[in-house]
Amino acid sequence: MLKDKHVKVLEYTQKSSDVFANTDIKGGVAITYRDVFQDFGAIETYSPYNELNSIKTKVAEQGELSLMSVVTNRGLYKWSNLAYVELPEEMKLTADSRVAPSSFERMSTILLKTKPEDGNEYIQIYGNVKAERMFKWVRKSYITEVSNLFKFKVLVPKANGSGALGETLSNPVVCGPQIGFTETYISIGETDSENEALAVLKYIKTKFARVMLGILKVTQNNAKPVWKYVPLQDFSSNSDIDWSKSVADIDQQLYDKYELSPEERTFIETHVKEME
Repeated sequence: MLKDKHVKVLEYTQKSSDVFANTDIKGGVAITYRDVFQDFGAIETYSPYNELNSIKTKVAEQGELSLMSVVTNRGLYKWSNLAYVELPEEMKLTADSRVAPSSFERMSTILLKTKPEDGNEYIQIYGNVKAERMFKWVRKSYITEVSNLFKFKVLVPKANGSGALGETLSNPVVCGPQIGFTETYISIGETDSENEALAVLKYIKTKFARVMLGILKVTQNNAKPVWKYVPLQDFSSNSDIDWSKSVADIDQQLYDKYELSPEERTFIETHVKEME
């Protein structure tokens, strides 16, 4: 339908209960119209906001890569074959090879609360127990090796908020080398530089990055594909953005970079919540 040049959206309501009482349809309700004799132009990616559509066009004209290119898919960290060989009974507690969110509660033999004496053989895994964030220790050889493990990265919950435009992200954090994470989280960026990881953290806190995220993020889902329209930046000290500045100041630099109009800047400032 999004590629159909004969279809247009007549009306869109994000809050489904405004149309159908006592219902919660993620993404809202759209009324569409199709006329085979008229060419409305393909919708491609729909947004009810004209300002957001124009911002998207200006960003696309820069021809930059997407931040999505440095966002991980779910299930990055997996149990190794050795874990199944040495701890067969423990591994029966997991449904598949991925380090699932429930691992933190069920797999106490393999995921430890405190660092063992032979700690050099262990890494940390970041996850949740009953909504409380924490680190646990696991033998390095029990996890399939991925490059992400040896880098600084920003962790963000894979599910966040409701999908409302401009909502905040739930406490993104920078984690360093030798730290993995359960499927509760995705990671953004992989770098040897902690300063670059901190720049990534500031960027995803900006109103600009989160309004671009809001083009596709219309539900709780915060996975890799919804970051498609957030442009990738240079997070090094050679960047055209001064990452040493405050998040609010970085927003102003991004508005200037993409030559946003006063109306577009006002749209972002009034529709996107601030993050510290």
